[in-house]
Amino acid sequence: MTLAQAPLLVNGATHSAQTFRQMIKDLSHGSEGVTEAADLKVAPLPVPGGGVQIADGSAVIRGKASAWQGSYTAYNIGTATVDIAPTGAAPRSDLIVLRVQDPEFEGGLDPAKDAVNFFDVIPNVSSTASAVPKGVTGVPLARVDLPASTGTVTAGMIRDLRRVANPRRERTLYTAYPTKMSKAWKDDDKWHDWPPEARWQISVPAWATKMIVTITVAGLRMDFDSLYGKLQLVFGTVHGQDTVVDDNQGKVVRRQTTVVADTLMLPASYRGTTQVLYMQAKMAKDWKGDLSVDGGTSIIADVEFTEGPV
Repeated sequence: MTLAQAPLLVNGATHSAQTFRQMIKDLSHGSEGVTEAADLKVAPLPVPGGGVQIADGSAVIRGKASAWQGSYTAYNIGTATVDIAPTGAAPRSDLIVLRVQDPEFEGGLDPAKDAVNFFDVIPNVSSTASAVPKGVTGVPLARVDLPASTGTVTAGMIRDLRRVANPRRERTLYTAYPTKMSKAWKDDDKWHDWPPEARWQISVPAWATKMIVTITVAGLRMDFDSLYGKLQLVFGTVHGQDTVVDDNQGKVVRRQTTVVADTLMLPASYRGTTQVLYMQAKMAKDWKGDLSVDGGTSIIADVEFTEGPV
C-alpha cells in the first residue's frame, strides 16, 4: 500500500497515531522548534546552583527515527528544573534538549505509565554544538558551557539555541508625498527631525521581536552649495544607523535617491503598542548646501516585523 488510509478525517475510519503526526508535520510545514518567542527559555535557578530552569511553553519536534515518523507536539506548564552535573578538572559543554522517545520507533518506554517526552541533558558535546545529535528526536533549547571545577550554572554559561518553528512576519509599506519644499538647512552638526512628512504611526504586533526598516527617499533635492550630512531613522526612542549624503557639485540643483535602513531589536515594552517612525537629518557646519524635499519627492518606508526567541 502506497497511499495511507484513511485520510483525516473520515467518519467510521480508524486514524492511527502516525496519521495525526503527519498532520502536525504538515501544519507546521515540516519545521520544528518552539511555538512562540518566550517558550521554553532556559535560565539559571533563582539562586544559581547545580541546574537550570525551563520556562513554560510548547514546541514541535520532528521525528528523526523514520522518514514517515511525522512530528510531535509537547508543552510545559509551569517551570521545570533540570539538574546539571558538576565539572571536574576540565571544562564541559552540555546540550539541553526537549526530547521525544516514541516506543513505536525507539526505546522500550510504555506510554501508559512512562514519560515519553522529557527534558534531557546530553553531556560532553562540542563547545560549538547547536543541534541535537543525529537520530535523536528532539529540539535543542540551550547549551551550557561549564568551566572546570564548578557546580554552579550562571547566566553567562547558557547559550540560547531555541528557534521558533514557524516565525510570524508582517510587512507593510508606508508612503509620504511632500506638497511643498522643506529644507534641512541647520548646518550645526546636530540631529533635527526632518522631513516633517516622513512620520508614521506604526502598530507593533504583540509577538514581534525584531523590526527591519528601509526608508527610501526618491527625488531628494540638493542646492545652494556642496553639502555633507547624515540621515537616520528613529522608531520610538530607538535610533537606527545613519546614511551619509556627500555631494560636491556646487550650486546647481540636483536630485538623488537615498536609502536609510536598519534592523532593530524591539524593546519588550514596544510589543502591542503604537510607536512613531520618523527621520532625522544632521548637516555639517563646514558645508553650506541644503537638502530639501518638495513635490518632486516620494518617501517610502518598508517596515517588516519578525518573530524570534527572546
